[in-house]
Formats: sequence, C-alpha cells, structure tokens
Amino acid sequence: MTKTPNRSLYLWLGLLLLLVSCWVSLLLGTSGVGLPQLILTFKKMGGRSLEVIFYQLRLPRILLAAEVGMALAVAGASYQAVLRNPLADPYIIGSSAGAAVGACLASFFKLSHSFLGMWALPLMAFLGAVGAMLLVYRLARVGDKLPVETFLLAGVVVGSLLWALVSFLLTIQRQDIKQIVFWLMGPFQAASWGQVLILGIYLLIGGGILYLLSPSLNLISVGEETALHSGVEVEKIKLYTLLAASLITAAAVSVSGIIGFVGLVVPHTIRLLLGADNRILLPGSAILGAILLLWADNFSRVVFSPQEIPVGIVTTLIGAPFFLWLLNQRKKKGT
Repeated sequence: MTKTPNRSLYLWLGLLLLLVSCWVSLLLGTSGVGLPQLILTFKKMGGRSLEVIFYQLRLPRILLAAEVGMALAVAGASYQAVLRNPLADPYIIGSSAGAAVGACLASFFKLSHSFLGMWALPLMAFLGAVGAMLLVYRLARVGDKLPVETFLLAGVVVGSLLWALVSFLLTIQRQDIKQIVFWLMGPFQAASWGQVLILGIYLLIGGGILYLLSPSLNLISVGEETALHSGVEVEKIKLYTLLAASLITAAAVSVSGIIGFVGLVVPHTIRLLLGADNRILLPGSAILGAILLLWADNFSRVVFSPQEIPVGIVTTLIGAPFFLWLLNQRKKKGT
C-alpha cells in the first residue's frame, strides 16, 4: 500500500524536473540571450529581436522536442508491453524506416514545389511510417492472431528493406542529399508552432488511447492466456495498441526526423524505477522521454556552438550502449 504514494511522488518530481528543464532550455542558446533579457522581454522592453529569439525560435523548439520525446517513449513502452519484449521500440520494428522512405520520396519527387509546400516532407514521412507498420502487421498476422515473435521478425526484416531503399534513394538523389541526411538524424531548428500544435493533438489522442488500454496491457504483459481468462480481447488490444503507438510515432518522426533509442532507453529506465504497471509506466515514460530529448537537444546545440549536431546522433550515442547492455543482461538470464 505504500508503493503507490511513492510512485505518485516520483511522477510529480519528474514533472517538476521537466518544467525546470524547459526553463533552463529556454535560457540556453547560441545567441547569448539569457535571463536578464528574458525578464526584459516579459516586461515588453526587450525589443522585437528578443521576442523572435524566445517565442518564435526557442520556445517552439523546446516544446516540440519535449513532445517528440514523450511520443517516442510512450510508443516504445506500449510496443514493449504488447509484444512482451523490452527490446522493442519504434526505431527497431520498422516505423522509423518507413518515415525515412517517405521523406526521401518527398525530396526525390520534389513535392515541396507542389501545392503541399513545406508540409510535403512531414506528410510523406507520416504516411511512410503508417504504411510500414501496416505492412509489418499484415506480414506478421496469422489468421486472426498476431504472434509476438513473428511481428518482431517482420519488423526487423521490413525495416532493413526500407533502410536499403533509403540508401538507394540517397545515392541517386544527389542535389538534396545533405538536407535529407541532416533531417534523418533528427534536427529541431525548423520547429514551428504549427508542428507543436499538430503533434500535440496526435499525442493527446494516441497517448490517451494507450493509457485507457493500460489495464489490459498489464494483463497481456503477464501472458496472453491470463489476459484471455480475465476477459481481455487480446488480438483487438494488440491491434489498437499498435495502431495508436504507430500513429504517434509517425507524427513524431514526421516533424523531427529519425531519433533512435528513446523508446528503448526510457521505458526500461522507468520500469526499473517504478515497476511494470503501465498505468504508471506510460506517464512516467512520457515525462522522462521529454526530459531526455530536451537535454539531448541542449547538448546538440550548445556544446559545439555555433555549430549544431543532429540530436539523433546524441540519442544514438546514449541508446546504442544501453541496448547492448540490455541485450547482455537478457543473455545472462537466458531469456
């Protein structure tokens, strides 16, 4: 009975840390504008240039990074719960590769010059991610069931095929290759209030659905037979979870590029700290995912200032060793 208050306290402390991280991130940048100028801006004494720096450049970037971190972490936690595998995340099972293909096709066919304009690349990335997950689901389904091992294997194979297609498109598309490669590694420089709003809507809807499914995911995590005996429609819950998680992944990737391992590192960390109850795991993952990506973005834009490195490089440098450690731990346990 004493664990629940402690878990709630951890969540509130995490939320406080997230707010502090947002505030500190607002003060960090390459322009040298900090707290005194921010106070002047609030008093309407800082001038138009400071308003642009804080409200049109830094704040949308901070909020978008936090939302992307939330989306990837919640999606990863949901994949791991429904597939009963802590190694599952959006980067590994194919959705990120689908988004990359969509973005490359948008550049290859120069769709940004069409009526879609600046929305061409994020739209195609979104469609690519959704299409990839639907393909994986279709390949993995056996009759009216979705075997976990088959889904993971199909995800890895489809992802590998799609990454090969990305390499092919980059090879024959020489003019815009630098822009596409930079996007693939996860930039936030072009963050806008429109992107913040759209991703926020997807995150609210998709995350809400996943949270409502969390009691059923708890039972599925224990075992499908247990869930069936408890009255859970396992196959439907799997489908709804995969669709909701894939939609928020697609929305996140479409505005941020490929940011790997957030959906792997964060849920496992929260699981170690707060346990495997998805009613706690999902909001905890959302908070820690936002904090992680905020600080990864701060590192990418401040440490090597005035040059920025893609945030996807930072998360991969963190996530890849973590993945190898997790894989080694599972090997030791014989699972």
